[in-house]
Amino acid sequence: MGIQGLTGFVEERGAFFTELRVRDTKLVIDGSSLYHRLCFASAVDFRRGGDYGLFAAAVRDFFGSLRACRVAPFVVLDGGRGADDRKLPTLRGRATERLRAAHGLSRGDGGCLVPLLTREAFVQALGRLGVPFLQCFAEADREIAGLANRWGCPVLSLDSDFCVFDLAAGYCPLNHFQWQSVCAGEGAQGCYVPARCFSVEKFCRHFGPLDRRLLPLFAVMNGNDYIDVAALEGFFSKVRLPRGCASGRGGKHLRLQGLLHWLSQFAEPTEAVDGVLKCLKKHQREEIRELLCASVEDYTPSDVKLEDFFQNGKYECEAAQKAGVPQWVLDALAKGKLAPFISDALILRSTFLHVQVENMQRPSAHSTALPIRQVIYGLLLKVAQNAKAASPSKQTNELPVVCEFDRLQKTLKKTSVQAASLPTDFSDDHFTLDKLMEVPMSCRQMLLLETLGVRMSFIESIPSHLQLPVAVTCYWICCSEPKVNLHQLKALLLMIVSGELHRITSDPGRSPKNTILIDSIAYNEFLKWKEKKLQNKDFDLDAAHSFCQWQCCLQMGLYLNQLLGTPLFEPDLSSEDSLLPLSRLYTGTLVHRLYQELKSAPAVENLFSFSQKMTWLYQILLNTVKSAVPPDCFQKMTKTKSESCKKKKASNKKKKPIRCAISETQHLCNVNRFASLGVDE
Repeated sequence: MGIQGLTGFVEERGAFFTELRVRDTKLVIDGSSLYHRLCFASAVDFRRGGDYGLFAAAVRDFFGSLRACRVAPFVVLDGGRGADDRKLPTLRGRATERLRAAHGLSRGDGGCLVPLLTREAFVQALGRLGVPFLQCFAEADREIAGLANRWGCPVLSLDSDFCVFDLAAGYCPLNHFQWQSVCAGEGAQGCYVPARCFSVEKFCRHFGPLDRRLLPLFAVMNGNDYIDVAALEGFFSKVRLPRGCASGRGGKHLRLQGLLHWLSQFAEPTEAVDGVLKCLKKHQREEIRELLCASVEDYTPSDVKLEDFFQNGKYECEAAQKAGVPQWVLDALAKGKLAPFISDALILRSTFLHVQVENMQRPSAHSTALPIRQVIYGLLLKVAQNAKAASPSKQTNELPVVCEFDRLQKTLKKTSVQAASLPTDFSDDHFTLDKLMEVPMSCRQMLLLETLGVRMSFIESIPSHLQLPVAVTCYWICCSEPKVNLHQLKALLLMIVSGELHRITSDPGRSPKNTILIDSIAYNEFLKWKEKKLQNKDFDLDAAHSFCQWQCCLQMGLYLNQLLGTPLFEPDLSSEDSLLPLSRLYTGTLVHRLYQELKSAPAVENLFSFSQKMTWLYQILLNTVKSAVPPDCFQKMTKTKSESCKKKKASNKKKKPIRCAISETQHLCNVNRFASLGVDE
């Protein structure tokens, strides 16, 4: 949530804060605020789809600072939109704002846009770092406030709503939490994070004094994510608000200050509500009274005992129980093993697809992943196989429909999408969502691979933690429009190989001793190339659009794999690297630079020639993908006369190029070859 203008108002003054040294305490963290803050502060390249490695490092360093100060973090994330979907108008507005930001970035303007997989990357990082976290069923604010009060510890967030909650140990804004400047403590007390805590007492004393019980009413009347202030325009047009501190810096916050001064004349909330209703027409009063009273409840700390989850994994939420969601789904949602996208599709039959920096003249990048989403909807909403046989008019009624909010050129559009019908194992009369995990794993794996259009025989020679990304890549090539350029595929695979090389050199204990030195040399050579080449600022919007499509496919491939109980390993399960696994799968600046290099200097394919292991990995990834997709799936590449001459000269050189084709027999033998080279799964 958020109260319009309040953050800017309190920041301008600074007098509403007290200094705080954070150490030797529990700390309840608003996870959604934190990953947004770390993303924006980690200097990621928002234009090229995200540098998840930099974000990963920021996440690791943040929690490292807390550990050094003996701070025990407990992260609470927002879940889905909730069964009442009260924030829908606000979310539509924010989606429109993101769309404008993406369009600006696509044209070269400045700005920030959270990369598509940031939330998934953050959840993976929390698991890798061993940070306790919970994903709530819906909005997390009330649960965060309740947990912090029961533990008597501060809340760390960047949400102005926490200025209104009655918090026992206060609210620490993230922009005043100096985790990068840990200070040495005096004596035995140890180091601490310098911070500032919002003081409700100072704030209320400034206005009247104002009874702090009136702050929720102020939040509602000033405008938050749940109520449109236009509903109270009748009040604001008739009441004469005090001018307050209208001069100077406070001029742009006239209504906010005036409303606070006006409320200070009342002793308690009921009296203030009556004062509001007196300014309205009689036929409006009861409706507005109910609206105000219901909205004020949003600022009452929840009595849901999140501490039970952090102690024994038990999360009981009345709203979740009422929604009729199977218990295994609720448990997976709470543990972050399923995304809020899943609960929104299941409960609301409505989802938001987040825009990226795309070519706005082309269809949305999410269009490529539509068939994957339809299978997800089919599993969630149980579509019978025999629905295919129905007449077109009847079929529309029988197939469940999910409303997707996605872009149409530069505007937000709602589209109705039919769920896919499913194979027999998932569509007989006895199958329901609560029995999905009872379906044999082999059947669930087959459904995943059939959806991605890949046979297991093609990817079984790939290291297990890369099988899902490779299958997704095959799907991307077959379904993208316009077709994928071969240089784009090679750039993606080289990027993945660079991540694997980083993983191995970061943890030499997982590789044979005789390859450690060679791998280190190869990685150092790669870093030299990367340092030199990443300075290029060229930007290819069509290539960016294609890589956006790949991220959309990967996101939905991850979601489908999670919903099916992970029949394929997720990219992080085979890694002991302390950095974020997704950081090895996608680095926007690197993949764009590799693509630019491949167009002018094909020899960049030999980037890892110092390491036989990495050379083989690249060969096998490339040939696996090429053997799994029809040749006509690739965009035809035209060569100029000069490029043809260069290629002819290069072929006459003694140095052997990277091999680009292997037989299926060789392909099936690559597992043993990987083992002999030390490429572990």
